[in-house]
Amino acid sequence: MANEKLPGRGAASNPPNRYERLDVEWDEEFARDLRSQRTQVYRDTSRTILAENESPDVPFRFSLNPYRGCEHGCIYCYARPTHEYLGFSAGLDFEQRIFVKLDAPELLRSHFRSPKWSPEVVALSGNTDCYQPLEKHFELTRRCLEVFAEFRNPVAVVTKSSLVLRDVDLLAELATQKLVRVAISITTLDGALARRLEPRAAQPERRLEAVAKLTSAGVPVVVMIAPVIPGLNDEEIPQILRAAREAGAVGASYVLLRLPRPVDDLFTAWLEEHFPERRQRVLGRIRQCREGRLYNAEFGKRKTGTGPYANHIRELFTLTARRLGLDRPLPELDTSVFRRPVATGQLNLW
Repeated sequence: MANEKLPGRGAASNPPNRYERLDVEWDEEFARDLRSQRTQVYRDTSRTILAENESPDVPFRFSLNPYRGCEHGCIYCYARPTHEYLGFSAGLDFEQRIFVKLDAPELLRSHFRSPKWSPEVVALSGNTDCYQPLEKHFELTRRCLEVFAEFRNPVAVVTKSSLVLRDVDLLAELATQKLVRVAISITTLDGALARRLEPRAAQPERRLEAVAKLTSAGVPVVVMIAPVIPGLNDEEIPQILRAAREAGAVGASYVLLRLPRPVDDLFTAWLEEHFPERRQRVLGRIRQCREGRLYNAEFGKRKTGTGPYANHIRELFTLTARRLGLDRPLPELDTSVFRRPVATGQLNLW
């Protein structure tokens, strides 16, 4: 399909699905009609809601994703390839064809009621943003937070959306019992760059506003610089951390850009479109951090990279975070207050 950029979208094309035997070449006029379609919503009929993580470098065991696919359209998103398992493309399809788990709150409640569940922190979300634009309509994340509050099970929210402020009442309630922390992802303070990188996500100032308002409500907030893109936003690390500290963040972390197939091709095409003069430098520095490749999926290396330039990024982040007091461990969450309410509204004592 032709690479004619759609406004408000990150990818410029739908690369072929690597798992499909048939590769369709659309007539140009019909392709244009397909590409101009608005977001399409599909019902996800999964009967389970918590995904179990086995990666040793991920700080949670269970995650909950109310949505599959993401309208934010972040060109760098490492979750894009998951859409190929659904029979779609990791490109525009990932941004335009969103699967919605309408039964997520009920499935979560059922999971917590099971005696097999031993309370522990659940990440909301692990792949796609739980506060993406569709959440304003479906309110699945809010309803799931109500379930977390009902059972007093701790939850770690990750988002780059200011829509999180809609739920400040629930988050503040959870925070009083050490049942929540929120991680806000801020990749740049440059609004123009953010609009290109993350076309439908909140602007940087809105994210910092979210940090400040959540902090004022008593909700512990950490800021993630995710991803750090060598040669594009790595020089902003000190400024982002200072802004995060001024807004009230209690901690910070970073993740180096991850480019699994076919995100590598999508990102390279994006660079060519938006920053052709910096393309070679950015790709070169990524390779310096990835042992000569654009990506290394090896545990222990995929999140921070290796080599002199990766070490430079690590030192810049570490020293700045330490100076600002943002090098603290993640706020501890409490699993000891978990409960299973019975149908009558009384607490189950056993």
